[in-house]
Amino acid sequence: MKHNLIIRILALVLFTGVLISETYAQAPGKIVGKITDKKTGETLIGVTVKISETNKGTTTDVEGRYALNGLTAGTFTVEFSYIGYPTKKISDIAVSAGKVTNLDVVMEESGQELKAVVITATAKQESIGGLYAQQKNAISMSSGISADVIRRSPDKNTGEVLKRVSGASVQDNKFIVVRGLSDRYNNAMINNSPLPSSEADRKTFSFDVIPSALIDNVIISKTATPDLPGDFAGGAVQIKTKDFPDLKNLQISYSVGYNSISTFKPFYGNSRNILDFSGFGASSRALPASFPASRQRYVNQSIDQRVAQTKQFDNSWGINNLGNTMPTQSLQLVYGNSFRFKNDSKLGLILSTNYRNAATISQEERNDFNESGATGRGIPLFQYNDSYYNFSSTLGLLANISYIKGNHKFALKNVFNQSFEDNYLQRSGVFDLQSRQKISQQEVNDKSLLNSVLEGEHLLSQKNKSRLSWNTSFSRITNDQPDLRRLAYVKKVTDAADVAYQAQVPSVATPSTAGRFFSELDENIYGASANYTLPVEIRGQSQTIKAGLSKQYKQRNVSARVLGYVINTDDFAASEALLSLPQGELFSPVNIAQDKFYLEDITNPANTYKGSGDLNAGYLMMTNQLFNKLKATWGLRVENYIETLNTRDNSGAVNIDNNYFDILPSINLSYALNDQSNLRASYGRTVARAQFRELAPFSFYDFVTGTVKIGNTELQRTSIDNIDLRYELYPSTGQLISFSVFYKHLIKPIESNIISGSTAASKSISYINAPEADVFGAEVELRHNLGFINSGSNFFKNLVFTANAAAIKSQVNFVNAVTILDKRPLQGQSPYLINTGLQYSAPKTGLQANVLYNRIGRRIAIVGFGQYSGDTFQADYPDIYEAPRDLIDLQLSKSVIRNKGELKLSISNLLDSDANFYQDLNTNKRYDSNTDQLINSVQFGRTISLGFGYRF
Repeated sequence: MKHNLIIRILALVLFTGVLISETYAQAPGKIVGKITDKKTGETLIGVTVKISETNKGTTTDVEGRYALNGLTAGTFTVEFSYIGYPTKKISDIAVSAGKVTNLDVVMEESGQELKAVVITATAKQESIGGLYAQQKNAISMSSGISADVIRRSPDKNTGEVLKRVSGASVQDNKFIVVRGLSDRYNNAMINNSPLPSSEADRKTFSFDVIPSALIDNVIISKTATPDLPGDFAGGAVQIKTKDFPDLKNLQISYSVGYNSISTFKPFYGNSRNILDFSGFGASSRALPASFPASRQRYVNQSIDQRVAQTKQFDNSWGINNLGNTMPTQSLQLVYGNSFRFKNDSKLGLILSTNYRNAATISQEERNDFNESGATGRGIPLFQYNDSYYNFSSTLGLLANISYIKGNHKFALKNVFNQSFEDNYLQRSGVFDLQSRQKISQQEVNDKSLLNSVLEGEHLLSQKNKSRLSWNTSFSRITNDQPDLRRLAYVKKVTDAADVAYQAQVPSVATPSTAGRFFSELDENIYGASANYTLPVEIRGQSQTIKAGLSKQYKQRNVSARVLGYVINTDDFAASEALLSLPQGELFSPVNIAQDKFYLEDITNPANTYKGSGDLNAGYLMMTNQLFNKLKATWGLRVENYIETLNTRDNSGAVNIDNNYFDILPSINLSYALNDQSNLRASYGRTVARAQFRELAPFSFYDFVTGTVKIGNTELQRTSIDNIDLRYELYPSTGQLISFSVFYKHLIKPIESNIISGSTAASKSISYINAPEADVFGAEVELRHNLGFINSGSNFFKNLVFTANAAAIKSQVNFVNAVTILDKRPLQGQSPYLINTGLQYSAPKTGLQANVLYNRIGRRIAIVGFGQYSGDTFQADYPDIYEAPRDLIDLQLSKSVIRNKGELKLSISNLLDSDANFYQDLNTNKRYDSNTDQLINSVQFGRTISLGFGYRF
């Protein structure tokens, strides 16, 4: 009955949509667009726009946008007129009932007195010219994608959209990599406001939370300009969401996904409740309300009191068979509308919600080895087979409201994302060739992200075209990890098969074999900025002066409790009996007693810290049209960053107080060789700052890798000098051929390393500043349709080939190194990056297909350690490399139900490629299973998803 009801509801929704579609089919059409200056790329405000065949007209708003509404189906000519510019007439503009026709127009200022000059062009010609103007007038070396291209693609979120931007690749469908550089060298902004990191320990953002239907454009700047934040070297990702929908619309989409190694396989873990499915499951797993607030209070209690406190914890150690793994499901709803009022003002509203839940299984082989012997190979330290059972649910919301009246615009834009993950790790294998182990880890993560921006844009003077833009923002991220549980069972390798495994509950508490871990992280970020732009004319050439101020203050609080079970009995037989109990019975209430098990609090003072970052910035920049073909954007940005971090260690208070004042000059030169090509050169100084987690002396035992991770209070920020040269050619609409070379010099780059004194059996990983590093690279980008193969074939005309390839050489230099190789590649830097794709789009049939290929060259994942003997470095524990993977993704989509619906089929990891991490013992720069030491191998399987979307 329940399934029948769901089917009836879906059928009713679809039927209603068809009726609405019929209504829209009879609705008027609409012409919309943006008008920009050909030389400067700036939008033009107050341009008069009217239809030659009727008396309909309007003017462009503060964003340079216009909208001609209420048009019957047909072909029209639109006239654009503006003081100081020749009038422009665009003909052959086709309008369909109930649909939007987009026409962006470029106008060129006249240097002579106008005498009724009228420029005529067709809609197709103007579209080509508009695209050229946007691409060629960019003040920095950048790549981007517009709403029009996104609208024609089957992409559903920003993570998928970014795969189409030249020079970018995406990890896990959400984390961006630009020019092969790791997370710390990229930054992200949404609606001119910096995005907070969505991950607790990384400077990165999960782009899959923003629906593609809400994006106006995405631009990745690869060179610095004074008006951009100064903390990047790879790319600055700028996302702008839509303000005013072109038409009232409601979109709904639903998809299911199948994974070859997960779906319909038995799934194990803890039972779940309704809060887990909603994304808010952490609250049910928090520390008991009456549990002592600090370690000191707990250890001051008697053993009887500690036993009583231990009994408050649920016995949640049992592992259940939760049935077969169900397919991944996702649902998205998007609503948008615009309202015009009698005073010629307008209000735009966009609302979106997306929900996803998934249960996945992954298989891993994990090994480690003792220090290398005379043959180079180490004796196995452990050999494990891991099975990961991951359940996740994500809820995302977006709400934008915008208002324009005359020369003023205000907008409030909000993004919220809530995610919940429940992970169960089942491990079995041999440790140190002596003991067989069965180990489990149960981990819950509850993350939330809120970003809210209030912004304004104002034309201050119609005469001098001066503008003021401003924004205030608030962001909050939380990351709760309630009740992470670890438990190990062990027996000797020489024991018979019928000898029972015994739980490793010690007499002195340790979190690695029988423990519970609770942590909470919250970070609030407050921001504000103001920008003033003044166009001027010098010797008949357009120039622009721009200045701005910004402030960002962030505050992070982290607290953790580390608890370990102990056994307190001298009775050997009783101890044997207790430790042989199965996992679900071991810590049941009957076994929590003074002479059995209870919890000890072993929290380290450094497990709690408070950090703040206060960034104050100002800039002055100019864009000068030096000659008809040479343009320069140059200026200076100043950033003062004050960071503090307060915590404690066993010796007392630890206080970090760093104050950085950075002067960041930059210049971008662009020379137009002809109407279709540019030659560019750029220099800019930028920085990369340490994250709070990298600074804090917070030690955390990573059960998965068997390492202890700890921050370094002495870390300093990285200063980077960037030089770029680029030739770019735009053969026709949407086509690009470019060649770039770049060089980056990094002073004090931050590297992850294994602490000196570590052994293979006891590794501690921290962070260090290398003295300097250099990165050299060459990059080729290509986007071209294949119509030249057969000009008479529509198939080849609709087929577009894209490629981005980079060859990169990096070297980090250590001076007087003792335990680290003094010259090696930069950690996380790939020596090459290849992204290629074939995209087929047939507008008449509504069929689209995309094949994407990605490969990243091997890169250092973890830096090893060793020692020098004279000038020769002997690696006691070699570097761990991530081997290259060949990744092929396929997407097919088809428009249905009068182009209102869309079916989409996606296949990820078509080659079923695994990830391998290894130590390169034979130093041949590739993974050889027979000679190299495999540290970690991860199976992902193929993922197939089928989705249906409908636009009402």
